[in-house]
Amino acid sequence: MTTATTLPARHLPGDPSIWVFVLGDMVIFGCYFAAYLFDRGHDHELFLQSQQHLSQGVGAINTLILLTSSLFVALSTQAARAADLRAASGLLTLGGACGAGFVLLKSYEWYSKLSAGLTISSNAFFMHYYMMTSVHFFHVLLGLVILVILRRELQGSAPPRMQLLETGATYWHMVDFLWIIIFALVYLMR
Repeated sequence: MTTATTLPARHLPGDPSIWVFVLGDMVIFGCYFAAYLFDRGHDHELFLQSQQHLSQGVGAINTLILLTSSLFVALSTQAARAADLRAASGLLTLGGACGAGFVLLKSYEWYSKLSAGLTISSNAFFMHYYMMTSVHFFHVLLGLVILVILRRELQGSAPPRMQLLETGATYWHMVDFLWIIIFALVYLMR
């Protein structure tokens, strides 16, 4: 005789409103990406020449940093679900540290470009580069604030609200996903 095992109920993680926000943000970034591709299509050579001023290595390191951060945040959420709040808090801290590393490396990259005279008004490529990366940068900063709030939630005396943790993690994963697209479009696509 076999017994039925009860599987945990599947659900969309986080508050449903975060998914409305994520989809809306994806539409907005989709418009940025379409405008970039449109302008790139009209002046392909300028975009190729301008891309040569970017370091694919720096872009790849930032991508690895954010992917590692997402892994830590996902593992933190999993640890919180298992009621291992100490591990969840530590993993969330590591995720935030990676996010801070992204901020520092992106700031250095901007500084080097601006010091070389490559500004938002240099040409259409750099207009798009600064616009997309700065809007993304703002999202990362907001995400870091959210991660701090989530860490406090994990360290409180009351049991953590899983929906809040999942909502924050969903936002962070969206930020990482957007960077992957920016990296592919701006640093890699030839």
